[in-house]
Amino acid sequence: MKKFVNLLILLTATSLFAFTAFTISSLNEEGNTPVLEPLPIHPRVEQAVSFFLPKMHYKKQQLDDELSSQMFDFYLEMLDPQKLYFLKSDIDEFEKYRYSLDEALRNGDLRAAYAIFNRFMTRYAERLSFVKNRLQTPFNFTGEDSFQVDRKEAPWPETRAELDTLWSKRLKNEALSLKIAGKDWEAIKERLEKRYKNMEKQMLKTESEDVFQIYMNAFASTFDPHTNYMSPKTSEDFKIRMSLSLEGIGASLRTEDDYTTVVEIIPGGPADRSGLLHPNDRIIAVGQGEDGELVDVVGWRIDDVVQLIRGKKGTKVRLQIIPADAALSDPPVTITLTRDKVKLSDRAAKSDTLEVEHNGKKYRFGVINIPDFYLDYEAMRQGKEDYASTTRDVERLLKELQGADVDGVIIDLRRNGGGFLSEAVDLTGLFIEKGPVVQVRDSRNRVKIERDFDSKIVYTGPLAVLVDHFSASASEIFAAAIQDYRRGIIVGTQTFGKGTVQNIVPISRFFPHSKEKLGQVKFTIAKFYRINGGSTQMVGVLPDIRIPTRYDVMEIGERSEKNALPWDEIDPANYEPVDPLLDKILPRLNKLHQARVQNSEEYRLILKEIENLRKEREKNVVSLNIEKRKKEREERDALKKELKKVHKKSGHDDKEDFYIVETAHVLSDYIQIH
Repeated sequence: MKKFVNLLILLTATSLFAFTAFTISSLNEEGNTPVLEPLPIHPRVEQAVSFFLPKMHYKKQQLDDELSSQMFDFYLEMLDPQKLYFLKSDIDEFEKYRYSLDEALRNGDLRAAYAIFNRFMTRYAERLSFVKNRLQTPFNFTGEDSFQVDRKEAPWPETRAELDTLWSKRLKNEALSLKIAGKDWEAIKERLEKRYKNMEKQMLKTESEDVFQIYMNAFASTFDPHTNYMSPKTSEDFKIRMSLSLEGIGASLRTEDDYTTVVEIIPGGPADRSGLLHPNDRIIAVGQGEDGELVDVVGWRIDDVVQLIRGKKGTKVRLQIIPADAALSDPPVTITLTRDKVKLSDRAAKSDTLEVEHNGKKYRFGVINIPDFYLDYEAMRQGKEDYASTTRDVERLLKELQGADVDGVIIDLRRNGGGFLSEAVDLTGLFIEKGPVVQVRDSRNRVKIERDFDSKIVYTGPLAVLVDHFSASASEIFAAAIQDYRRGIIVGTQTFGKGTVQNIVPISRFFPHSKEKLGQVKFTIAKFYRINGGSTQMVGVLPDIRIPTRYDVMEIGERSEKNALPWDEIDPANYEPVDPLLDKILPRLNKLHQARVQNSEEYRLILKEIENLRKEREKNVVSLNIEKRKKEREERDALKKELKKVHKKSGHDDKEDFYIVETAHVLSDYIQIH
């Protein structure tokens, strides 16, 4: 369930569940799960959303059989992404709905939505019953069993016996991880029984509004990944988190395959300052203080997880996580964070200097880290002279660095998820005389060019921009403009590829006389295009000098999203390159870079770590033999220790990681060649 539970928790989080009262007409045949029905308002909302979304979305899409089929698949995937609950016979039975959901949307008919969901609830209860029985017998970890980690592309199970086998292996894998972590069978049994008992409690909290939101998001997903239906409760939570600074860890979370997964780290928050939590990490347990019990949260509703994570400023929370870059069989790690509010000072751009020796000559570079593209819009509107702004802060830092006689500047945009478009435009203006920065095309094919009108250039020296897979949106606009103007060298990995613009419309607009809370829809209204005409959507920005990272092997970015809007291009804007010679220099810079890193022991170990992770993920299975798992873990730990040892030996610290230092050498080559 990935699509519809994407939350921002700034310093807390809010729920997409916990809605108003729901309708239960009966219990299922076993008498242990509720049979849910739509609320009276749902058919009207369904008709309204299905009427205006095809007309207002950037992607002009017909309400037809093709959309119905796609929506059908999305709905099943949202309910059972790993194919661990439904039987093939269920899917065969549901096929009668595949080409009729478009008509159902028009007519306000929700029978298919609730019939499928109620069957899912029954299958879910069956699996929990199986788990309870299976955990009465200890597992044998000496055989040759293996567990398929990702079943998204696997066929639907034919029989209950096949499902029992899959679930037995799933439980055995979970138990083995706890065994390797030092737990005996009684402790393992207690942990897993508590986990699945909690999952049962979460299931029984399911409400009619939950079903409707999932179903309408299956419809929204047929347009693109950034189009969402938000129920009345979700809409209220959205407004709260946009207007208040609540206390917690500072992360964006979502529920995915029973796990609470980190989407984004909020600049200036506790998680950001700690450096211990990263995007795509999975949270499996939460504990209070230094020694409070770690409460297993696998399968929990996200609002309940949030209640455990949030708390008073200054208090500590422990998170047991499976790191994003962990191998498939790695055990979890526990981190401690101190709850706090997002501090604007910690979000602000910061600078440092870095000295390198290159071909016998010493160079000093300024490094400016920009966590996001921020702007205190309200303070600016009120005419306050000291309002916070990325561009204003970077301008000040550039002047300070030039006063320190730096030989070049590196702008570090790694993990910068974007922010204000105006700041990306104005920041570009610090490095060019004036001209177009980005093009925006709306749903009517009207193109607007955002320009820098200020002819003042703050910095004219050698420039590099360091990016990674998490550099998105405004970061990509800035990096693309610098690249298109040939103003600087882009170093790192392919960026996220978020090149779309969203708007939010309250559903109450279509029911002006209704007193009921009706939620809202967020949908895509425009796309960004570079000044060279190419979109930043899907492709993002490709670096001039590519340096791989472990995230290369993970599903990150717009490219990993189903049904993302495609890359395309429009006419280029009229602009003049700042350094036309850069295109001729780049092949030589790449050649020098490759020669240098091939002689780097640190780079060799980075590539080895990436390759090992790639092979394991492609294999998509883990051994359920304890000795094999221990040996694999020892080999990975040895590689990590060797990498840390080499990193320390190289003299790098956290501010001078391999990627920053290599970028400095690339700039040194540029200076010597140019």
